[in-house]
Amino acid sequence: MPSFLLIFALLVVDSLHFIFARLLHPHSPPTVSVLFVLAVATLEVGAYTLLTGRMRWEEIRRGWWLFAVIGLLIAASTSINYQAVAFIDPGIASVLAQTGTVWAVLFGLLWLRESLTPGQVVGAALAMVGVFVVNYQAGDYVQTGSLLVLLSSALYALHAALTKKFTQEMDLATFFFARLLFSTLAIFIFNLFSGALAVPQASAWPFILLAGTIDVSVSRALYYFALRRLKLTVHTILLTLSPIIAILWSIALFNSHLTARQGIGGLVVLGGVLMVALLADRRTVTD
Repeated sequence: MPSFLLIFALLVVDSLHFIFARLLHPHSPPTVSVLFVLAVATLEVGAYTLLTGRMRWEEIRRGWWLFAVIGLLIAASTSINYQAVAFIDPGIASVLAQTGTVWAVLFGLLWLRESLTPGQVVGAALAMVGVFVVNYQAGDYVQTGSLLVLLSSALYALHAALTKKFTQEMDLATFFFARLLFSTLAIFIFNLFSGALAVPQASAWPFILLAGTIDVSVSRALYYFALRRLKLTVHTILLTLSPIIAILWSIALFNSHLTARQGIGGLVVLGGVLMVALLADRRTVTD
C-alpha cells in the first residue's frame, strides 16, 4: 500500500476513537463499554488469524510477559479515554491526546536511538507548536478531562515504544490478536474485581459493534502496519492530523464549536505534518 493511502486511511479511522467513546457514554458505563468493544475486536481478529493460518501460539507463549504489560497499558489508556469524554468535548480530547507526540518523540530519540533529518526536525517542531496552540486554552481545559487524556496519551506512547522495540519480527496478525486478548483480559479482571461487570443494554450494542470493528480491528491494524513501515517519531507526528478530522466529526455529530485558536493551531499542525510526511516519503525513495 502506498504511504499516502496508508496514512489517509489511518487518519480517518483514528479520528473516531473519542467519537465512539462519546456515542457510547449515555448507553453504557465506560469500563463496560471498553470490555465489550475490545472483546468484539478480539473475536474478529482471532477469527481472521485462525482462518488465514497465521496464529502462532508459541510466539504468544514466549512473549506473554510483554503482552501482559502491553495489554495493561492499552486497557488503562482506553478506559481513561472513555471516562474523559464525560468531562471534555471529543474533538478537544483528540487534540489533547496528541501530547503523546512529545512522549513518543522522547521514546524514539532517547530509547530507540532513532534519528530525524533537519527538515523533519523543523516539521516536527512546527507540528508540536500547532498542538500547543490548540491545547492552550485559558482556564476551562486544565481540568479533569484534560488530565485524564494527558495520562492516557503517555500510557499509549509507552505501549507504542514497547511494540516498536520488541515485536518487529513477530507476525503482525499474531501480535495484534495477542495484544487484544491480553487487553480484554486486563479490563475484564478490572471490571470483575471492581464490581462493575455487566452486560450492556440493547441500545449500546450497535455502537459497540461499530467501535470494535472500525475503531479497534481496522484502526489498530492500520496503526501497527504503519508503525512497522515508519519510524516511531514520524508515525506519531503524522497522527497529529487526526484531531482535525475528529473536530469535524464532533461538530457534525455533537454540535461542537471550533474556536479561532483551534483553527489556527490545526493549520499549523497540518503544515508541520505535511513537511514530515513529504520528507519521509522522499527519504524512503532515496534509500
